[in-house]
Amino acid sequence: MTQKKFSHEVLERLIIAVEEDDIVDEHATLPKIINMQCSQEIIRSNYALCLQFWEDGFNRKDLLGLIIKQLKSGELSKKEQMQYKYIRARYKHLRFAQQLYRKKHQAGFLFSKITVFLGRFQDGFRNKQKNLVDFYGEVLRRYHLNIPVWMFVHYSLRHSQLDTAEGFIHYCREQMRTLQLLIAKPQLTGKEFHGVRKIISQQVSYYDTLRSIDPSNQDATQISRFLAAINGLMGNKHDEMAAADMANLKSYDTPAFLDDTIRSRLELLVARYPM
Repeated sequence: MTQKKFSHEVLERLIIAVEEDDIVDEHATLPKIINMQCSQEIIRSNYALCLQFWEDGFNRKDLLGLIIKQLKSGELSKKEQMQYKYIRARYKHLRFAQQLYRKKHQAGFLFSKITVFLGRFQDGFRNKQKNLVDFYGEVLRRYHLNIPVWMFVHYSLRHSQLDTAEGFIHYCREQMRTLQLLIAKPQLTGKEFHGVRKIISQQVSYYDTLRSIDPSNQDATQISRFLAAINGLMGNKHDEMAAADMANLKSYDTPAFLDDTIRSRLELLVARYPM
């Protein structure tokens, strides 16, 4: 499959957008109406950029080297931790692209597993949980980052069957209806909280990609910044919940009230979204 290629400037804009997608801008607002117009060309272009963002950002040996160093020495330098963070961000962005644009709206099984395991491995070395580092590091090193698996995953990424524009819009509306039902609850379990965050993360990735391809799209930039604020607030809360769970202070899945700062933004998003 021939993939559309984007300029260095477009990739740089996406790098910046992804770096900003958890920055909390208290003044970020939404357009009065979120315009859901889309086309097949937008679907193809967005997916192509997300794939190029992943392909051009690192190579297999880079990632494998970081994992092996953490396993052997137990410590990555600050620079190496940032390098790992940015590699994982590329995985996450492409996984969101697969969930958004593929016909089945699911990431490929192996690619999804690798993305999850990279996150667990990162949680392990951030929170000094050697058992997590050892387990997920070995799984990644032995099974998921070996050459045959890498080549198979890469091939499947390049041959994904994309949805139609109508199918994409239908999927996004269904996600927003799910969000509407979740935030109607006074308390959310950890699983439900994660479900809300996943929807927001997918949507911010969509608008990040849109504004990177077309920097004149002011609506996309505005929506991206608003969603990034929610993403950042929820990310901070998730880190607290995960740390408390790892320290056996409070189970991650204990129902809890959603912070008003998060809830009010989510309610505004649902109200402005064309159902």
